[in-house]
Amino acid sequence: MTYLFGLLENWVHTAAASALGWTLLHSVWEGALVALLLAGALLFLRSGRARYTAACLAMLALLLAFGLTFARVLPQQRIQPAPAAPILPPAPAPGADSARRNSIRFDTADYLPWLAPFWIAGVVLFQLQGLAAWLSARRLRGTGVCAAPENWESRLAVLAQHLRISRPVLLLESCLTEVPVVIGYLRPVILMPVGLLAGLPASQVESILLHELAHIRRHDYLVNLLQIFVESLVFYHPAVWWISSVIRAERENCCDDSVVAAQGDAFGYAAALVALEQNRGAAREIVPAATGGNLMKRVRRLLVPPEGPRATLTPIFSAALLTVTAAAVLAPWLIAHAQAAPQTPQAAAAPASEPSPYRKWLTEDVAYIVTNEERAAFKKLRTREEFEQFIEQFWLRRDPTPGTVENEFKEEHYRRIAYANDHFSRAGFAGWKTDRGRVYTTYGPPDEKEIHPEAIPPNEQWLYHHLEGVGTDVIVEFTDPNHTGEFRMTSDPGPTQAAGATVQRLGAGATLISVPLTVYGNHRVSINGRVLTPARRVATTFEDLIQGPAPLYTRIVALPAGVYHLEITTKDVTDGSQRGDRLDFTVK
Repeated sequence: MTYLFGLLENWVHTAAASALGWTLLHSVWEGALVALLLAGALLFLRSGRARYTAACLAMLALLLAFGLTFARVLPQQRIQPAPAAPILPPAPAPGADSARRNSIRFDTADYLPWLAPFWIAGVVLFQLQGLAAWLSARRLRGTGVCAAPENWESRLAVLAQHLRISRPVLLLESCLTEVPVVIGYLRPVILMPVGLLAGLPASQVESILLHELAHIRRHDYLVNLLQIFVESLVFYHPAVWWISSVIRAERENCCDDSVVAAQGDAFGYAAALVALEQNRGAAREIVPAATGGNLMKRVRRLLVPPEGPRATLTPIFSAALLTVTAAAVLAPWLIAHAQAAPQTPQAAAAPASEPSPYRKWLTEDVAYIVTNEERAAFKKLRTREEFEQFIEQFWLRRDPTPGTVENEFKEEHYRRIAYANDHFSRAGFAGWKTDRGRVYTTYGPPDEKEIHPEAIPPNEQWLYHHLEGVGTDVIVEFTDPNHTGEFRMTSDPGPTQAAGATVQRLGAGATLISVPLTVYGNHRVSINGRVLTPARRVATTFEDLIQGPAPLYTRIVALPAGVYHLEITTKDVTDGSQRGDRLDFTVK
């Protein structure tokens, strides 16, 4: 032991140990600076791909800074070798306080080399841990596995070809994994938990396979190994673990974006993730998995996308350029229509638009449950902090058990959306947007249901024993007159009187929607409308809050030529009474 300690003492007095000590000291501020720059970049970047690239560059910067610092410091230490042992000043004479203060000095250079052996021990420990995880992942490939059904192997080949993956990908079922994982780089293998292929709907399984194939397409297995290597070298710095968490989270977001881009159904994919979470167990960081990262954040990101068009690496410049270009192009059109369109106080007081992610949250995520007062308050918000606080308070006000971690209302709401997408979706059209999806999301599952598939036309009748604010024994009927699987509501549990809405074509694609408001007197009236295509796709939506007395509400919408269906509801904010209309019209 004494001999080994002597060797260690001799080594820490070498130029390499001294240079390594200085490198470790400099890496503290270097890592903090890199993390600060990354945090600033993430404030502006919204695209998952751009955020992932920025985090990977930050991780690479940590490694380069470490290596370049060591290369720069090492020659200096060779020119000025460290002394054989720490030199302490002689003891001062009694009473010589000033001389003592000037003579005693803590020389950092004498002690920094002793950091080197501790750093090396830490690197070895983390490398061994990573090697053990890698060997464990490799064993999963040949232990407790069986071939997947042939139909899924052929389907996987089609999906891989769709993502332009040239390498052959093997699909196996494993009794040792609890979540789907990808193993290998040159010969990748997707391991699916036993029973998952048969236990989930085919559309959800395809979503999960697309996610794993996206990992292969992006070479995430190799990048993950390199990431673990950097983690082991700079293990002592909190910045490397934060950057690594950003990389892992954005890696999953990038794969989620690939799935949504391939399938076009964010709600359906979110339902697949929720279903897959039931099989989640202990994760192995050495392999990319479909349930990596925070599930709730990923589901929220899918349902409330944090971005509109894909952001570039220069988002501020791009946004400014697009704004100026759009203003130059649209200015003549807006001026011409402003002069031609009839002006009303409501039209002149158009609400300011909120940022795209939050507008989508309002018009899609909570479109059926947000109140008119909340809509009006939401439109007055301006900053990101205000929007985030509003959304948080929105769910807290509906939490039946405040003070607990779970928000049962929020969880039930997203469960309803997932159920609607799973049971009422049609090709290219999310289930929550259908009539059945709207009623289910708003009021929940019916107390009784009658289904008549053989009737002419096929129909369903949902019975609710009691609906708050609507009544008791409410029956909602849906029919499929064209036998296409599209059930339309014939009796609405909400509005019971006609609103008197009219539609007038103004030409050049402009359509005027008018609703008389004299019946409401001086009460405040909320107006909610949406225009649908024959395929039930939303062409446009609008909502306003009008303070009476007002004789007429008008709204001009620009629509391309085609056939449309208008659904509009007016509600007296004071007494809660509602009126509604459904109109079909054509734009030529």
